[in-house]
Amino acid sequence: MRSLIAVLAGLLALGSTTSLAAQQELRIAYIDSQAILQEAPGAAEAQQQFDQQMQQFGEEIEVMGQELDSLITAYQQQQGTLSTEVRETRETEIRQREIQYQQRLDEMEQEAAQRREELVQPILSRMSTAIEQIRSEGSYSVIFDVAGQSIIAADPSLDLTMEVIQRLQEMAGADEM
Repeated sequence: MRSLIAVLAGLLALGSTTSLAAQQELRIAYIDSQAILQEAPGAAEAQQQFDQQMQQFGEEIEVMGQELDSLITAYQQQQGTLSTEVRETRETEIRQREIQYQQRLDEMEQEAAQRREELVQPILSRMSTAIEQIRSEGSYSVIFDVAGQSIIAADPSLDLTMEVIQRLQEMAGADEM
């Protein structure tokens, strides 16, 4: 709600200024960046690469988890027959394995975020270029993103999402030539 108020306040400020630029027609449009990202050339391939890497991460974590579970189960079954010294050694080993498991999980989450950024950044860069070209060519003052959920209702004729997708496809086709 605050973002909507901020947008409206910004529009009022734009509308109330008396400079020559503000006296020109105020053109506003919007896009849906999530829809664009789903349809952008290269997005499906990037998602597939990411999914493959996440599958490998998942398999590694699953193996580590199974090993940890087996270690705990074996300890629980033998706990009553172990000497105090052996029991303490096993408990220390289990704690160390749990720490290693959590550390590797944290590392993988960081690697996943970094890999996603590496895969998505070129697409976002092309998307930004296409949006800026459309904004400039269409003399739009402002282009909002409905994916940010700050637009509650808008005229569908102001939606430039398909135009951005088409521009991205044209850009991808030009890159292949």
